[in-house]
Amino acid sequence: MSLVNRRPLLPGALLSALLLATPMLAAAQQDTPRNRLDVQAQAELQVVPDEATLSARLWERTPAVAQREDTQTDSEALAKARQRLEERATTLIQTLEDAGLERDAISAGSLRVQPESLQGKSDGESEPTPLVRTRLERPFQIEIADLDDLPMMLDALTEAGVNALDGVTYDLSDREQATDEALTKALEKARHKAELMARTLDVTLGPVINVSENHAPVFQPRMMAMSADAAPESAGSNAEYRPGTITLDAMVNVSWAIESASEQSEQ
Repeated sequence: MSLVNRRPLLPGALLSALLLATPMLAAAQQDTPRNRLDVQAQAELQVVPDEATLSARLWERTPAVAQREDTQTDSEALAKARQRLEERATTLIQTLEDAGLERDAISAGSLRVQPESLQGKSDGESEPTPLVRTRLERPFQIEIADLDDLPMMLDALTEAGVNALDGVTYDLSDREQATDEALTKALEKARHKAELMARTLDVTLGPVINVSENHAPVFQPRMMAMSADAAPESAGSNAEYRPGTITLDAMVNVSWAIESASEQSEQ
């Protein structure tokens, strides 16, 4: 009796799958260029802002009273402080409108109520008595579409007696156009780098086979800080407020196929 070496047979389903996968794998290897040129490019765009937002605050305080455990906020004092605050807010809005600002460009924030602790005066024989009062505050934001109006609006805020000018935020009316321009600049820079590398290495670029946005343009409004707790005596009609520029960065990755000598001859 002779022994015959037999190799184990693959199951039919597995064999069929392998036979079907072989040509697909070969096709994928043919479609994927083995020679490619990868480029990363970053572009920076400087843009001049064309609009601004002014931030300001009004506040009123209740009279300071001695702090005791059984002392509660005087409702009448709160009501009077709130009435004074609302009257000043109305005057502020009217002053800005008289200066040429549309009512829709003025945004009044929610009323804020905050207790404040003070150190009372000492008579020299005993510890100073702690005092407490309540501060009622309302923030405002003023949208300025024309930067030439900024000095005039600062004058109007000063005339209205704001307690704090928190600063100016410079912005763009069309952010999308600026971000598109930054992205286009990054792609053009990527192509320039690829063409330079191809000439230097004496190779021919084929079609683009992959492109990705590695770093989307980041838009950050520019802030100009101002004195927080004291409005200037006069903003001055001839004062200059230079907005400077806003920087946008964009980064892309682009891959080109490198054509072989045979591909060039076929073309």
